[in-house]
Amino acid sequence: MLRPFFPFKFPFTPVTDVAGEVVEIGPQVTAIKVGDKVVCKLNFTKGGGLAEYAVVSEKETVLRPDEVSSADAAGLPIAGLTALQSLKSIDTKFDGTGKAANILVTAASGGVGSYAVQLAKLGGHHVTATCGARNIDLVRSLGADEVLDYNTPEGQSLKNSSGKQYDYIINCTTGVSWSVLKPNLSKNGVVMDIAPNVSNMLAFICGIFTFSKKKLKIIVLSLGKDDLQFLVALVREGKLKTVIDSKYPFDNARDAWAKSVDGHATGKIIIEM
Repeated sequence: MLRPFFPFKFPFTPVTDVAGEVVEIGPQVTAIKVGDKVVCKLNFTKGGGLAEYAVVSEKETVLRPDEVSSADAAGLPIAGLTALQSLKSIDTKFDGTGKAANILVTAASGGVGSYAVQLAKLGGHHVTATCGARNIDLVRSLGADEVLDYNTPEGQSLKNSSGKQYDYIINCTTGVSWSVLKPNLSKNGVVMDIAPNVSNMLAFICGIFTFSKKKLKIIVLSLGKDDLQFLVALVREGKLKTVIDSKYPFDNARDAWAKSVDGHATGKIIIEM
């Protein structure tokens, strides 16, 4: 599907999030040594993570302390950084000293959503979240103040019990359109959309040329090493956790990929070597 837009050289080895042990370093590497345990975010267009060995850049590599398991670390790079960027874009202070806001996180039991709920609560925000009925208790345990089943009328309309509009919405699903999101925003509310569908893309473009106070922003990941290091530190301190849906051995990577494509994983899917 992406081949017309990203002219990868085939065969292409996918996956960008890896955690492992360094077995060799180049001559210009100074901060990392052989034997170090690390977590890395590989270049999206080059991939290479779904393999026994991966070549990584030092600037995208963070040391992993013993207290952080390889599985917990491997879930962080794309999903964790995307959640972090969404909240940093609204000036969230993760020590709780910033201004509290009323926030909605959709698809809160997914990879990005599960991190977003936790990070939003670290920032002192009031969090409403949506997910399927089977994950309500899980999302509540992550810190959500109110959880909506997306199969109920309230969940589909995104209405919380108080009827209060949201200052910000972190939209982690392609299934919700701007026409549903917009009425739920406060006067100057903003949607941070990490998985925009066609209608939301159009709404974003139209918003550039209008004076509407309600905005839709598309989040394109740009955070790097320092931010990944921040997330690893939160995991080490017990302030952030990776929700793991399932683990697969390398030989069953095809099954793991199929489950990911299905779109109903709770948290992250991990492949172990």
